[in-house]
Amino acid sequence: MTMIAFEHVTFRYGRSSILQDFSLQVERGERLVLLGPSGCGKTTILRLVAGFVAPDSGIVSIEGRPVSIDGRIVVPPEKREVGMVFQDLALWPHMSVEENVGFGLKVKNVPKKERNRRIEEILRLVGLERFGKKRPSDLSGGERQRVALARALVLEPKILLMDEPLSSLDRPLAERLAQEIVRLQRKIGFTLLYVTHLEEEAAIIGTRRLSIQKRTSSN
Repeated sequence: MTMIAFEHVTFRYGRSSILQDFSLQVERGERLVLLGPSGCGKTTILRLVAGFVAPDSGIVSIEGRPVSIDGRIVVPPEKREVGMVFQDLALWPHMSVEENVGFGLKVKNVPKKERNRRIEEILRLVGLERFGKKRPSDLSGGERQRVALARALVLEPKILLMDEPLSSLDRPLAERLAQEIVRLQRKIGFTLLYVTHLEEEAAIIGTRRLSIQKRTSSN
């Protein structure tokens, strides 16, 4: 089944055309890597799926349901069952690991007992069960990456978007975490849309790769 579909999508930023008549299908459970240089539109594709922006024209659909159409967001981000891990991770420094991971559940008014159960389960899954009371500043770069991943996965998204999340790590650690992301995706079964500019990372993570070329024309 097709999980994500772009149909003739155009997106402009100012006078620059970032995506032009762009079409794409991503199947359920697929790990699609968007590969290309900075400024080619990779992050824009993630933002369109998440619902942070709408296409100037065209349709974005999730599970066959249009979520954005011709400049309008039809389904808001919080209704899309989409998780996202940002490049800068965006962890709250004043919160513990448990509080960071559970924040989205708290916002959704998940009962405390269920919230604690899901936090404990996801921390165990990413290998951070002994780190719940620590702050992000107490953790290594790889451990902070796992916290960001746990925070997205605890909401049980159907789709996970990852925007160059390993770019700040040294290569051996980045490769180990890339393998861990693949393990978690196989275990949980979410559809993964992953952005990178590194061929080695794409080779580890993707079941399919799509090269995005930078557009040089302006409208």
